[in-house]
Amino acid sequence: MSQGEEEQGLMTERGTGTSEANAVYAFAVCHTEGDPDVERLTGVTRDEPVRCLRIGSLTAIVQTVRGADFTDEVWQKRLTDEAELERYARAHHSVVSAVASQFPTVPLPLATLYNGDERAALSLAGESARFRAALTRIAHHAEWGVKVYVPVARSAGDDPSDERPASAATRTRPATGAGRAYLERKRNLHSRREQRQADSLRVADAVDADVSRLATESRRLRPHGGGAGDDRRVQVLNATYLVAGHRAAELDLLVAELRRRTGAHIEVSGPWVPYSFVGEV
Repeated sequence: MSQGEEEQGLMTERGTGTSEANAVYAFAVCHTEGDPDVERLTGVTRDEPVRCLRIGSLTAIVQTVRGADFTDEVWQKRLTDEAELERYARAHHSVVSAVASQFPTVPLPLATLYNGDERAALSLAGESARFRAALTRIAHHAEWGVKVYVPVARSAGDDPSDERPASAATRTRPATGAGRAYLERKRNLHSRREQRQADSLRVADAVDADVSRLATESRRLRPHGGGAGDDRRVQVLNATYLVAGHRAAELDLLVAELRRRTGAHIEVSGPWVPYSFVGEV
């Protein structure tokens, strides 16, 4: 799933009254002249079909669910069950992706619930201006993630043994100037580390600047984690970009050129539903 999708929070509006009552689960809002094809979509339950709920010129993609499955207590337990939570997240994303493949679509956060169709229509209609602005912004675009890794280089003088004191058995009186030479090595080591850090930041800035020029919008996120395996890579860029569909091939060419130019390991993911660029809905 995309970076933006991972950041979608849990938003609910329950008010279902009793645990036996039904609720309306809302997946997304899209702008269409006709209803999208949702007939084959399963949604988050097999009890009721995924369906369309008209809201003026907008269409909400919804499903009737059992209120007892979405009480605060049940969801708190589900949040601690990684496998169960992932199942719901994937089911939610599957519906959003299917609709987004047909029309510009604003995804709603996981577990967005309303007390019936009337309440869902009223609440979503109140946000119609924001939905239309977001739909205009993301039309014919997709979200792409770009992550850049650089190796944690080790050079002569980085050996930790340089910093360990000699054992009592091997300790001897230092030669004249040995202390000065040791301090000089330490200064050089610190200088090399600072230079590598500065070089890594320049690589990140260069990649972000070039991809941002191609993209319509961009979001630079906090880097996290290293690369896979034991190659001692460090992530220096974690960003997501809103790219027009007709420029996807340009993005591939640009990333290939950036790999050659910078020597960095650049990972690209997508195209995704533009979760990161629909604003707070």
